[in-house]
Amino acid sequence: MATWKNLDTLASYSKLAELKGHVNIADAMAGEKGAERVKKYSTPMAAGLTYNYAAKQVDETVLDALAKLADEAELIDKFQELYNGAVINTGEKRMVLHHLARTQLGEDVVVDGVNKREFYVAQQKKAADFANKVHAGEITNENGEKFTTVVQIGIGGSDLGPRALYIALENWAKANNTSKMEAKFISNVDPDDAAAVLASVDLAHALFIVVSKSGTTLETLTNEAFVKNALVKAGLNPSKHMLAVTSETSPLAKSEDYLTAIFMDDYIGGRYSSVSGVGGAILSLAFGPEVFAQILDGAAAEDKLATNKNILENPDMLDALIGVYERNVQGYPATAVLPYSQALSRFPAHLQQCDMESNGKSVNRFGEPVDYVTGPVIFGEPGTNGQHSFYQLLHQGTDIVPLQFIGFKKSQLGVDVDIENSTSQQKLCANVAAQIVAFACGKEDENLNKNFKGGRPSSIITGEELTPASLGALLAHFENKIMFQGFVWNLNSFDQEGVQLGKSPCKTCSCT
Repeated sequence: MATWKNLDTLASYSKLAELKGHVNIADAMAGEKGAERVKKYSTPMAAGLTYNYAAKQVDETVLDALAKLADEAELIDKFQELYNGAVINTGEKRMVLHHLARTQLGEDVVVDGVNKREFYVAQQKKAADFANKVHAGEITNENGEKFTTVVQIGIGGSDLGPRALYIALENWAKANNTSKMEAKFISNVDPDDAAAVLASVDLAHALFIVVSKSGTTLETLTNEAFVKNALVKAGLNPSKHMLAVTSETSPLAKSEDYLTAIFMDDYIGGRYSSVSGVGGAILSLAFGPEVFAQILDGAAAEDKLATNKNILENPDMLDALIGVYERNVQGYPATAVLPYSQALSRFPAHLQQCDMESNGKSVNRFGEPVDYVTGPVIFGEPGTNGQHSFYQLLHQGTDIVPLQFIGFKKSQLGVDVDIENSTSQQKLCANVAAQIVAFACGKEDENLNKNFKGGRPSSIITGEELTPASLGALLAHFENKIMFQGFVWNLNSFDQEGVQLGKSPCKTCSCT
């Protein structure tokens, strides 16, 4: 059994703390030295992706200290315990099994006589079979007509992850002839959200997925009632237009109000549920089950890399440890996620929830206050939009914010235009490369308003093209990064009491 200790009690952390400011990134990234670093500080990820950390404030001395921290914190041992069914979620006394839903890692986990790997696979198959029948016209509306649109009704993890993944692959699916149905999402309890979505779809040909583990989530049930009312007003039978993704014990599980129910359980938290029925149902309906399977395969391949004890061959753990160095030694308060891909426009929002809900904690896994900072603020927008927005603060603000870029050599639709001797995609790639150098090296000017100090650290994940497999690998990379950082900080990264508090109705005003 691994031992769980606070970060500030580890001898390796004391050694790491001595290395604050050890690397001058502006000097290290200048000229030929920078080109050599780009070649040297790079490690392969799954599905053709690469994690490059040349513009981070690390060298062999820092990396050696990080490796010692990983060993002393027993990060790989803790990961193995997690995917083999240990009760890692101490707050709710639950296992954490989203890796098992990818079907690849670890031993079988049996709970109350149920093999959880087989359970997750069975629910994925159930979602796939349902989607195939919808696509084949075996499941139709009352008039025997095919459904053309699928709408997910959920909130938090039931919305952010699946929405981000759908948007990420929408253009890819069109280019590869795997687009089956248009997908839309209703999440906000603000009635304008549901009304706007319903106004944009043909109700008679729309299928609605109600996602609630407990079957009691107020926002989701409110929006479900809104949709049912609209269906009834249109002369349609809601039970012929709805399916549920829920737990086997919820009120939705065996209700005749739904065409079918796909089950999830308490061992996969909402923010990690895109690989469960929560993402599986809508993505299988939108793109076909084969595409969803490719996402799972990419995630599983990245998970396998995350089991490597050598941090230089484990991009997820390496990224996590560099993040701990930046947060706890360098003192940086935030991290910006900057995908240079419009397809990933909602990916930063998903990671914002995943990271800040997981590691936004001030007590350790035993409920004791910690004396060090933990999870950073996460924010971001796709480039180049962000360059014309908040990059001002990133370049010249008083706080240094580490940056995580993501970029691809090819566009998804393959439609481009030549302007001034290069294509739009080439300009995009050149843009992100120039930003990394500019953030690291800065630019001197006697006019201080135009002077850039540099010294802003960044990493970049690159790939040939954003595909289902590379998207799955990207998703798993960040999930595993968050997990490893929670291990280092001795947190329970898998409950969310602050969110639970936010669900309590207001008792101090008349709005409820």
